[in-house]
Amino acid sequence: MTVVYEDNHIIVVNKTASEIVQGDKTGDTPLSETVKEYLKVKYNKPGNVFCGVTHRLDRPVSGLVVFAKTSKALARLNDMFRLGEVKKTYWAIVKDRPKELEGELTHWMVRNEKQNKSYAYDKERPNSKKAILRYKLIGHSQNYHLLEVDLQTGRHHQIRCQLAKMGCPIKGDLKYGSPRSNPDGSICLHARRVTFVHPVSKEVIDITAPLPPGNLWNGFDMD
Repeated sequence: MTVVYEDNHIIVVNKTASEIVQGDKTGDTPLSETVKEYLKVKYNKPGNVFCGVTHRLDRPVSGLVVFAKTSKALARLNDMFRLGEVKKTYWAIVKDRPKELEGELTHWMVRNEKQNKSYAYDKERPNSKKAILRYKLIGHSQNYHLLEVDLQTGRHHQIRCQLAKMGCPIKGDLKYGSPRSNPDGSICLHARRVTFVHPVSKEVIDITAPLPPGNLWNGFDMD
């Protein structure tokens, strides 16, 4: 991880594709603990350090994660994420060019806990939740296309599932129809930008993450 923004109440980090945000059954050290350790060392703090998780990114996804350094900021950020007041923009690399250069996708999504997978349907179904995103083709290379995605709702695996349903699975995402995995186990989805009103100071915070290293992400001609 790399710290891209920090003040008294929040810390925003750019996570790599291998890091988990919160602890899971793998037992691997979660990003929340790495951030705690960073704060402990930086400020020479004895005892426990507060680091509140406000939202998650799937493990194989890279990009911006916002953590709260105070309980006051955590409570407010949790509300803001729940109410859709945090604007999140993602970049995704896909093999197949979408039929429309930009558009809005609306599906009804059903999560299968056992498979840890979601399914998108055109019509409402039992236990389904409405999922909306906007996408735009913003770049191309010899073999791939770069999409910018604005999430309107926050569903499980939403971008992965909806883009696959559109016929544009994300590069490396075997679970949602990509033919091959990426060598490092990542999928080519990056939480590129986050914009929100600071929970305490009320200033507008607008942060853009650097792209993952390598020719793949940095080799696009921007449309």
